Amino acid sequence: MALDFAAGCFGGAAGVLVGHPFDTVKVRLQVQNVDKPLYRGTYHCFQSIVRQESMSGLYKGIGSPMMGLTFINAIVFGVQGNAMRMLGRDTPAHQFLAGASAGIIQCVICCPMELAKTRMQLQGTGEKKPARKMYKNSLDCLVRIYRKEGIRGINRGMVTTVMRETPGFGVYFLTYDMLTRHLGCEPWDPYMIPKLLFAGGMSGIASWLSTYPVDVIKSRLQADGVGGVNRYSGIADCVRQSLKKEGWRVFTRGLTSTLLRAFPVNATTFATVTLFLMYMRNDDGAAGQDCEPQAVPLQPTSMAFDHRWETQQGNCSMERIRGSGFVCFHSVGKTDFSREASKELNSSEPLDK
Repeated sequence: MALDFAAGCFGGAAGVLVGHPFDTVKVRLQVQNVDKPLYRGTYHCFQSIVRQESMSGLYKGIGSPMMGLTFINAIVFGVQGNAMRMLGRDTPAHQFLAGASAGIIQCVICCPMELAKTRMQLQGTGEKKPARKMYKNSLDCLVRIYRKEGIRGINRGMVTTVMRETPGFGVYFLTYDMLTRHLGCEPWDPYMIPKLLFAGGMSGIASWLSTYPVDVIKSRLQADGVGGVNRYSGIADCVRQSLKKEGWRVFTRGLTSTLLRAFPVNATTFATVTLFLMYMRNDDGAAGQDCEPQAVPLQPTSMAFDHRWETQQGNCSMERIRGSGFVCFHSVGKTDFSREASKELNSSEPLDK
């Protein structure tokens, strides 16, 4: 459990570092005033932020997702893995339900975190050195909002967050599982890692496309009140005003930067998780004792992994971790791992000795 949790945290941190600049651009485009737009599009927004606020402007508000990712990864992988074990069979419907359950529960952390991130990203827009900073950092932002508006204030946008995260995570885990099965991520495949990265990246894109209009409304509600002016009375009012003023295209504001961000973020996250697990488990395997050739089905592991199988011969092993949302193979030394034996990996019976 601890190893999988650590891997998820490192993967999440890497994903935040790679994707945060794209997220800043997305938020700026989503909430800018249509009557006096500051940016003409994704590239112009990138260019303007770097020119006016330096590169650090792209990383405004990064403290909030960095603080929250540990808890979010723990909740998502823990709930999703346990939900799959409770549901029993590994089916597409169960993948969706397990992912959706993880999505709805992690909103408790996700909503306040994204509120602080959004407020920090909008602070000092167009200024290299803001004359006056409302918030010192993400934590200070949440503290000030709580003092002014209470619990309801730091949970602003909770309903839209739940509406986005519940189906979004369901689509994510479902897409990832279907792609890894279709691509055939097998232990002898030299292109296994690129396939996993491709599956992760495409799953992220599918997840965002399925819920992006809701994300636009969420960003607008969470940004509402900056500067002391509240424009929307609720979700319905926000949708009504946005449609009336900007048309249906309002729901695609910032979509380009979001999709540009989705692929590398998820690819980076899965690459980091894969390399971390391979490195750590290779160290464990190298310390093992000689033993007779055997195949042992191990108990299901925690978090995102459903089944773990290992074949051993001497001091070397090849392990397949096939999960509800993640697949990883690694080897230690050299081992004779035949296609006939690998066919048994998905069964609940031990391999023939």
